[in-house]
Amino acid sequence: MTTDYEMVIGLEVHSELSTKTKIFCSCPTEFGGEPNTHCCPVCMAMPGALPVLNEKVIEYAVKAGLAMNCEIAENSKNDRKNYFYPDLPKSYQISQFDMPLCKKGKVEIQTEQGKKTIGITRIHIEEDAGKLNHSEFGGGSLVDLNRAGVPLIEIVSEPDMRSSKEAEEYLKKVKSILEYIEVSDCKMQEGSLRADVNVSVRKKGETKFGTRTEMKNMNSFRSIVRAIEYEANRQIEILEEGGKIEQETLRWDDVSGKTFSMRDKEDAQDYRYFPEPDLVPIHLSKEYIQQIKESLPEMPESRKERYIKDFGLPEYDSNILTSSKYLSILFEGAEKICKNAKAVSNWIMSDITRILNEKELEPENIPFKAEDLGNLVILIDKGTISSKIAKQVLEEMFENPKTPEEIIKEKGLIQISDEGQIKQVVEKILQANPQSIADYKAGRDRALGFLVGQAMKETKGKANPQMLNKMFLEKLKK
Repeated sequence: MTTDYEMVIGLEVHSELSTKTKIFCSCPTEFGGEPNTHCCPVCMAMPGALPVLNEKVIEYAVKAGLAMNCEIAENSKNDRKNYFYPDLPKSYQISQFDMPLCKKGKVEIQTEQGKKTIGITRIHIEEDAGKLNHSEFGGGSLVDLNRAGVPLIEIVSEPDMRSSKEAEEYLKKVKSILEYIEVSDCKMQEGSLRADVNVSVRKKGETKFGTRTEMKNMNSFRSIVRAIEYEANRQIEILEEGGKIEQETLRWDDVSGKTFSMRDKEDAQDYRYFPEPDLVPIHLSKEYIQQIKESLPEMPESRKERYIKDFGLPEYDSNILTSSKYLSILFEGAEKICKNAKAVSNWIMSDITRILNEKELEPENIPFKAEDLGNLVILIDKGTISSKIAKQVLEEMFENPKTPEEIIKEKGLIQISDEGQIKQVVEKILQANPQSIADYKAGRDRALGFLVGQAMKETKGKANPQMLNKMFLEKLKK
């Protein structure tokens, strides 16, 4: 992307709420199930069926608003948003227009330049649409209404982001907050957290926004970053050639890495909003809002400050550990067992994060307990296993749901700390490497590291490295 331009990015994040039943009926919201088995006359929009608002939806939406520093409206209402999709049975969606539940919020993200505040325009409630299942053999699509009527909150940001990285950090922060307050499972692979991405470009120094395009229903951090980069470059190329950006809705194709036009982008007036006549207005008391506020758990920011103060962790470590509710739970649970905060933090930030990335897993999919990680650290601290062996054990913990003690016993991985055995290995390695002895005596300290490495190789990583170092030094100095 040419340095003459800057991106202007806004996100509309849709999050399915973890209520047991749908927003306007008593059908279950659980993911999966045979097509059209989680629906009734209300969510199928049968004539004469009337919606009844689920009170839990209001509670969860207010929770999200408070967690994102929003003003909560004491008076709100539902509206009809009129548009046609084949998987929207009513040909309108019950949403909120001019009186959303939450508005004027903000969240803080960490950027390379430091902290940055991203404004939130509004958070409102609405119902989800159904889903089209396309035939593998061509010849049409079938409608599944299991998802129709599942409650959503839509979190609309201000156009405050200026790079794909900032957009990614914002989305991760929103996901983290929703997980902490337990209003959504945020499973992006199941579509319970997705985003519409609005992108425009303008010359640096300009204050007027360019014409934006919107990419719909994106549910992968990686895809969102790629799509923003591609779309910004596409718009710049058009402008540099003297062309004009059309306001339109685009589809991102992850395989080709390109955007494709779907339709003209609608404005609010195109949806012909009007108050939903079948639902009464929403009135919230100050006491109700305060009660929800007091029920909020400790949020990432305050938790981060506590980690720095109570555990003496650097800000960098604390940022990563609190970025996910599940990493935070893993850290605190393991630290409680082993009382070694820095060691637990190092394991999470290095090997555990690496394995999660390699296996393309989210932190909530870590298959072992915090207690197991704590016990793994204890085994290292006691000298039962070396750090090198511990890495093998951790890999195995991801593959098999067993405790580290069970894995060590089964695979015979207990560290060799017997002085006699260590001495035999040291003497064998010294006899086989006379050149390394000469190198060390000539002042080449790296020779010691080579000898220790050979000894670890000889013992398949089981020898106590501290004992090896000490014994090699004693022999070499004689």
